Amino acid sequence: MAHPSGHSETGVHAGDHRHHAEQAAEHHGAGHDHGGHDHGGGRDKHKGHGAHGEVFRRKFWVSLALSIPVVIFSHMVADLLGYSMPEFPGVMWIAPVLGTVIFFYGGMPFLTGAWSELQSRQPGMMLLIGMAISVAFIASWITTLELGGFNLDFWWELALLIVIMLLGHWLEMRALGSASGALEALAALLPDTADKITDDGVTEVPISELTTGDLVLVRAGARVPADGTVTDGVAEVDESMITGESKPVPRAVGDTVVAGTVATDSALRVQVSAVGEDTALAGIQRMVADAQESSSRAQALADRAAAFLFYFATLAGIITFAVWTLIGNLDEAVVRTVTVLVIACPHALGLAIPLVIAISTERAAKAGVLVKDRLSLERMRTVDVVLFDKTGTLTQGKHAVTGLAASAAITEEDLLALAAAVEADSEHPVARAIVAAAAAKVPASAGSSATDFRSLPGRGVTATIDGTDVSVGGPAMLSDLGVTAPPEVAATTQPWVGRGASVLHVVRGGEVVGALALEDKVRDESRQAIDALHQRGIKVAMITGDARQVADAVAADLGIDEVFADVLPENKDAKVAELQARGHKVAMVGDGVNDAPALARAEVGVAIGAGTDVAIESAGVVLAADDPRAVLSIIDLSRASYRKMWQNLVWATGYNIIAVPLAAGVLAFAGVAISPAVAAVLMSVSTIVVALNAQLLRRIDLDPDRLAHH
Repeated sequence: MAHPSGHSETGVHAGDHRHHAEQAAEHHGAGHDHGGHDHGGGRDKHKGHGAHGEVFRRKFWVSLALSIPVVIFSHMVADLLGYSMPEFPGVMWIAPVLGTVIFFYGGMPFLTGAWSELQSRQPGMMLLIGMAISVAFIASWITTLELGGFNLDFWWELALLIVIMLLGHWLEMRALGSASGALEALAALLPDTADKITDDGVTEVPISELTTGDLVLVRAGARVPADGTVTDGVAEVDESMITGESKPVPRAVGDTVVAGTVATDSALRVQVSAVGEDTALAGIQRMVADAQESSSRAQALADRAAAFLFYFATLAGIITFAVWTLIGNLDEAVVRTVTVLVIACPHALGLAIPLVIAISTERAAKAGVLVKDRLSLERMRTVDVVLFDKTGTLTQGKHAVTGLAASAAITEEDLLALAAAVEADSEHPVARAIVAAAAAKVPASAGSSATDFRSLPGRGVTATIDGTDVSVGGPAMLSDLGVTAPPEVAATTQPWVGRGASVLHVVRGGEVVGALALEDKVRDESRQAIDALHQRGIKVAMITGDARQVADAVAADLGIDEVFADVLPENKDAKVAELQARGHKVAMVGDGVNDAPALARAEVGVAIGAGTDVAIESAGVVLAADDPRAVLSIIDLSRASYRKMWQNLVWATGYNIIAVPLAAGVLAFAGVAISPAVAAVLMSVSTIVVALNAQLLRRIDLDPDRLAHH
């Protein structure tokens, strides 16, 4: 049907499933390279976190058990606590033998990590730990074998140092594994089997056997096994795992459904449109994996800080050894040097940035915000202009009845029912909008049935209802029929025309009985999003290919600061560049289909994916839902995560800069000295502080509805 409304069929843009998983940047940073960690692609890497966490957990408990007798049979500990050492043959060998086992068993991850760093000429935390425990091990054996007359019995310090380091690494692996759990959670959303509908009935098959075009039955309460289109049935579908929206959404014939979502109250028949790696869920998994693997400026900052601390610690160790040796106290020189090397390990620093980014990425994913590029998340805090595409972003991207004007001869309810009856057999978006409006506002008993439906290309449609011809169309149809709208109808429709709405008149028996306004309806959430952005001091602009009068009407309704109208898709990026030339930092929010150049040019490209188009290359961030308020989630998360990064960096570096001179013994003359064991405890406390501070990010509220009303 060719409606004279002037509206083209926009609708929600279907996802093109251009799932190109980007090559993940190799993730540096201490805590991610613990002696032979997998540097492969996203999912394998994150499974590695769990595996290495288990290794550190096992080594920690075994080493802890072995360290207890080492500590008990230490003369230094006995003297400190005031108990007498038990005497029996071979007692002097308990600490050396068990200490050696701990060194090679518990210390092996640090030794292999140190060797890897030496080979790659990238000295860092593992090399510092490896040096510290190796020096303590050699010095202790020299003392045990009574070579050179040194009193460097470090067995108990060595044992506790390794135990505490293992604990720190285990906690780190657990934290990173937990932060990466979004991937496993997403994978778990897919059912193992699907009910495939064939000529022989319903057969249960593994989802790996589904192919595009298959028909599947999704029972009430079951998960959708693959992306597809509903061919039969109506159900409320829980899409929270994809969009972050907790309220179920209705899905009926012709609507798309996404793998992993749940048909809550009724069964659906779905024709499969995408399976396996082509599904929206698989795209989300790839994006979460890529986001957690991608490097960023903040991570580079942490790497530079770690490198600085390595050279700082090495120089401090050399100076410490030289000064104490020159003083004539070789024992103290070794003790102080070992302590410096222990306390300078940038473990907390290595954890500071990766953990913040991993947790923020996970939090974003759970809120329906899919971060493809970490730099985009970091840049979002600097944005001072958000540029929204109008159609499909601020508006619903489909026609909706926004006004009714009834003559004295009919009520508004009857007018809508009459128009819907005529349009019932049409598949045009305008007709669907009228039928949908009637279904929502008119009781089913008030509806009429039409016969003899005819489409009049370029004019409208006509049908017979209760023996009377009824037509629905625009100005051209009124001209053909030689009729005019009564004054009360014309007075109401004039403002509609002024704001660019499409106006359709309803003619019954040769008389105009009313009119309807159809527009691309503004989302209720758009107004809340713009108000909240203004409250955060951020300017809002809108860009559209629509005529100036349409754009200005929407902008005035929403309170938008600047409007770019009549802009062709290929020219949208020029408008982004224009804003940037004025000194603005721009976040571009679009549907990702024809906005790609603008999304790429902006400091942050945000694509509204509507749950299916989840792998848009040009955007750094994809909103799984079609709620523009989710932009607030990105901004608040960006600001919060940046604060946490700097808090952790300041703590980790400041702690080392203060602690290293103390470990070197600069205050030894005042009786202030830090032993290697105490240094290990303090360093682990520093690591725990950083980890707990990063965990506070989990408390941030990213619910768009609450943020918009905050």
